[in-house]
Amino acid sequence: MANVKWSIDPTHSEVQFKVKHLMITTVTGYFKKFNLEVETETDDFSTASSIVFTADVDSIDTNNEQRDTHLKSADFFDSSTHGEVRFVGKRYEKTGQDSAKLHGDLTIRGTTKPVTVDVEFGGIVVDPYGQTKAGFTVSGKISRKDFGLTWNAVTEAGSVVVSDDIRLLAEIQLVKQA
Repeated sequence: MANVKWSIDPTHSEVQFKVKHLMITTVTGYFKKFNLEVETETDDFSTASSIVFTADVDSIDTNNEQRDTHLKSADFFDSSTHGEVRFVGKRYEKTGQDSAKLHGDLTIRGTTKPVTVDVEFGGIVVDPYGQTKAGFTVSGKISRKDFGLTWNAVTEAGSVVVSDDIRLLAEIQLVKQA
């Protein structure tokens, strides 16, 4: 039996990150351009043989052009040299009826590290147009310093401007390919 191929439905998906600013508020950013391709043996995602996610660094949007430009600079993502964030899933491990851990390798700015994210499986439905869709909420946390994003500044009072912890959150809808 041929593998089942799934592709991202970008109009019903979003990828965001959250970081503490001055340790008192949270700034949210989005990747406006991203892709996800998954291959499974069946409609059970624990049979996935390939999970590849990419995000275009130049598509970062934090609702502040000056901050976005800084994030794309060599201080952070260095998009002119490292234009893509990439996650390659290695194992989709069911932890409950609708929950799983997704283990894989995350590459940011040329550095690859193992990462595990939590996955909440929303289910599989057929939409009004006859397309089979699968939904997921993905969440996790990484240390930006692990990936060479070490820029920081300190306030007069000694507070850190940008936290090391980056929270990841994605709403993903996949479309089964015919």
